[in-house]
Amino acid sequence: MKIRLLILLFLCSCTFALSQSFTMEQVGKFTFPSELTSSPAGEKIAWAMYLEGKRNVFMAEAPDFDPIQLTAFNQDDGQEISGLTFSEDGNWLVFVRGGDHGGWQYSSTVNADNMPIQPKVEIWKINLASKKVSPIIEGDDVVMGSGSDFAFLKDGKVWKGNLSDSGAPAKLFDIKGSVNGMQFSPDGSKLAFTINRGGHQLLGVFHDIDSPIQWIAPSFHRYSKPTWSPSGDQIAFIKTLGGEGAAFPLLEPRHEPWEIWVADAKSGEARSLWKAPETLRGSYRSGFFAFPNEKELVFESYQDGWQHLYSLNLASGEQKLLTPGDYMVEQIKMGPDGRRILFSANHGSTEADKDRRHIGSIDLDSKKVAWETQGEGIEAYPVALAGGDFAYFSATPQRPHLVTVSKAGQTQLLQENLISSDFPQAKLVTPKQVKFTAPDGTTVYGQLFEKEGGPAKKPGVIFVHGGPQRQMLLGWSYMDYYSNTYAINQYLAEQGFVVLSVNFRLGIGYGYEFHRPAYGYYQGAVEYQDVKAGGEFLAELEQVDGERIGIYGGSYGGYLTSLALARDSELFKVGVDIHGVHDMDGRYELSNRYEQAPDYEKAKEIAWNSSPMPGLDRWTSPVLFIHSDDDRNVNISQTTNLIRRFEELGKPYESILIPGDTHHWMKWENMIRVDQATADFLKKHLMK
Repeated sequence: MKIRLLILLFLCSCTFALSQSFTMEQVGKFTFPSELTSSPAGEKIAWAMYLEGKRNVFMAEAPDFDPIQLTAFNQDDGQEISGLTFSEDGNWLVFVRGGDHGGWQYSSTVNADNMPIQPKVEIWKINLASKKVSPIIEGDDVVMGSGSDFAFLKDGKVWKGNLSDSGAPAKLFDIKGSVNGMQFSPDGSKLAFTINRGGHQLLGVFHDIDSPIQWIAPSFHRYSKPTWSPSGDQIAFIKTLGGEGAAFPLLEPRHEPWEIWVADAKSGEARSLWKAPETLRGSYRSGFFAFPNEKELVFESYQDGWQHLYSLNLASGEQKLLTPGDYMVEQIKMGPDGRRILFSANHGSTEADKDRRHIGSIDLDSKKVAWETQGEGIEAYPVALAGGDFAYFSATPQRPHLVTVSKAGQTQLLQENLISSDFPQAKLVTPKQVKFTAPDGTTVYGQLFEKEGGPAKKPGVIFVHGGPQRQMLLGWSYMDYYSNTYAINQYLAEQGFVVLSVNFRLGIGYGYEFHRPAYGYYQGAVEYQDVKAGGEFLAELEQVDGERIGIYGGSYGGYLTSLALARDSELFKVGVDIHGVHDMDGRYELSNRYEQAPDYEKAKEIAWNSSPMPGLDRWTSPVLFIHSDDDRNVNISQTTNLIRRFEELGKPYESILIPGDTHHWMKWENMIRVDQATADFLKKHLMK
């Protein structure tokens, strides 16, 4: 009787344990919207939704905003949807299907299914009256003109078509060089574009087939971001240095100058309106740039130590900081009337909001900032709607991202029905913000994932993100790659691990000096001390077994994983390196230059010592290498060459090669396979 009772209790406990668990496949069924856009009149929104590898376009219209599905792509085939936009007349939607727009060869096809015939990167259109969906032509980088006109790039050349016309689009013009940026004038009659001519980049304006290209202030520099004024009388652009320049010391940080110029669109005469401060902070130029009205430009700058928005008066050249405070702005969107800007920022009333995103807005008439959302959620990618309303993506620590509409101060969450019935939303933990100190005194933030209960001592795992210009959050990420790693961290916590996601230096969200530290990456890997400090912090937690600490990461996180194993196998007992970078001294190839920097040899030595290669003799921890062989961000040779060294040295390893997919696991089936293999390898070596 006693034995039967013990057996019954054992079976009950097993049933209870199983009922409380979830699989990697289940947590991998997160919803992920992208490409949110609003119509010119602000009465419609459209977005792409990713669910178990299927990517489709949805639309909702005021006042009810009931979502309707417009496409029927029902296969996990790795074909992404990007560039979703409404025509200027609001009658059409256009999108690009195919490619990998997160990779440096984004326009090339993705064949994750390994089919004998390669898929195409195509422009598609949707007639919003009939709901008919059809491909138009191979191409990419669509910009809308007046009415239903559109232009796009194909092989670096500009093509033009009309969505209402059944005829095929045609090449608009053909000149030397590769076009890489363009914008129609407000009336649609002209097209401003930038074209790479080698060491310099020109700004041109196409008028018509019978007129010569108008070059705006041609020089030996590089022009970018051509932007028309609302009247079409002026064109603003960014000017930077051309050519290669002198061989200054490689290890000495230098200011990179840039200027904002404005040109008279009729005469082509241009003048410098603003010059970036000659500081390291002032070097930042990659960001938002807009011409909201005839009086000012709005641009993004890091000059005060944070990524902020500034207004630039056209008459006086004076600038005004629009978003003061110790936070960063991103995902910036101009309202259709040019009077309001929406953005996402890590701003809030608590320190934990440093690791979240909330929506803010700027009234350009008064220059006042209003905070539209707050709390413990993640809100991102806002777009303006009519009447001061707006839409955005929102998530919580448990619920993945969905489209949300804010109407007259009330929020409406769309498509909750798409969350799978077996998605374990109620079982997910809420990560906690933690902070610790690196050896040089730098404060480092992270998110701790831990399920309540379990043994007194649990194994620990460090997660290191890629980029490295990323920030992991206290909830589902607004990036698909990191929504996936958030799902992995939740699964590991469910399996009994304590997981620490480390926001190491070179990441965003904590100011310029954190984002752009001296001696980072191949110039000294200063950020590794943040990762090691995270491992030591995790090992010292009361509930963690310090002898069972693992590490995993992808891309830049793969690099830091291998660096950790090569330098500190005593701390990091096992690791999973997913498409990591491994050999750093190749960063200083001389190419065709005859002039050598004075510290070239020293820089090469530091780069080599910043990579995992010199530490292979000290690398004793088990490792799993994973890489796909159509990776457009980290060449697969980085893993191939490291594995060869392992084999030559007789060192054990495990590996997974995935043919045909890219850096971003375009095929859901491959993503789940990688996720499960990562978790299984960590469990095999760390679970007792």
